Amino acid sequence: MLRFLVGRLAVLVPTFIGVALVAFFFIRLLPGDPVLIMAGERGLTPERHAELSALLGYDQPIYLQFWNFLTGLFQGDFGQSITTRRPVLDEFLTLFPATLELAFCAIVLAIVFGIPAGVFAAVKRGSWFDQSIMGAALVGYSMPIFWWGLLLIIFFSGVLQWTPVSGRISLLYYFPSTTGFMLIDSLRSGQAGAFTSALSHLILPSVVLATIPLAVIARQTRSAMLEVLGEDYVRTARAKGLGQCRVVGVHALRNALIPVVTTIGLQVGVLLAGAILTETIFSWPGIGKWMVDSVFRRDYPVVQGGLLLIAMIIMFVNLVVDLLYGVINPRVRAQ
Repeated sequence: MLRFLVGRLAVLVPTFIGVALVAFFFIRLLPGDPVLIMAGERGLTPERHAELSALLGYDQPIYLQFWNFLTGLFQGDFGQSITTRRPVLDEFLTLFPATLELAFCAIVLAIVFGIPAGVFAAVKRGSWFDQSIMGAALVGYSMPIFWWGLLLIIFFSGVLQWTPVSGRISLLYYFPSTTGFMLIDSLRSGQAGAFTSALSHLILPSVVLATIPLAVIARQTRSAMLEVLGEDYVRTARAKGLGQCRVVGVHALRNALIPVVTTIGLQVGVLLAGAILTETIFSWPGIGKWMVDSVFRRDYPVVQGGLLLIAMIIMFVNLVVDLLYGVINPRVRAQ
């Protein structure tokens, strides 16, 4: 296990450098001058433009800029925002709890509903239930996030008026944020109705963000279960007279979970990518909306550092998923 862990960590280093390379040149392919956007075109003389470019380091050759960026990363420096003049890492850590809270609720919804739906669809293969679940999963996977989000806002917030349109909590409540997680902070505040308000603001964004992962998990669970249910050990367990719940839940599901866990790990990237649209639609103050605003401002350090930090999270989650294989299936651990 230690050798496997060291090998995976060694692979992460070139992956990190590759992501840094892509992140560095990605934002520079977009049209627009960050100095002009920061200072404004009116009254910006060529001398002042050259002075600001030198101050930000944009007058240096591109390869030297990338080298300075890369050496700063290995020292833990992700740069400084040219708009707020704050370190990128500090801004990321300030906004990340909002995205993490939203992504966590979304993945919990996807797992809680996706795995049972896939299991029941596999057990009832070919039935109307199976066809309905897979049809709904296909629709959910094909649904554009921006359209789905606006549709839910119109129906539940506009027509029924059950949920708020945007934000994390009502403006009627104010309390210091100690953890960054609104559900926890509102519960600790002791203000009547604060937790309910935070929860109601979280419902629609979580449902929108969970739709695609739920569909993928349901389809993958059904596929894995159909393969496992045809194995000899499952037929032997049934021949011994074991109940259907034990055969499906213990013998079949545990062996079918490895591809499902892989799928769940891969959905972390989907969640963080989907959070960009979801947070923009619902004005959710997380890293997704932060990244979109930074792209429009041509804030190079924020886009570069934000992409790298998101990539590091995805790489870490995939590493944890690989380690979980041995916990789920002892045969993988022995290998």
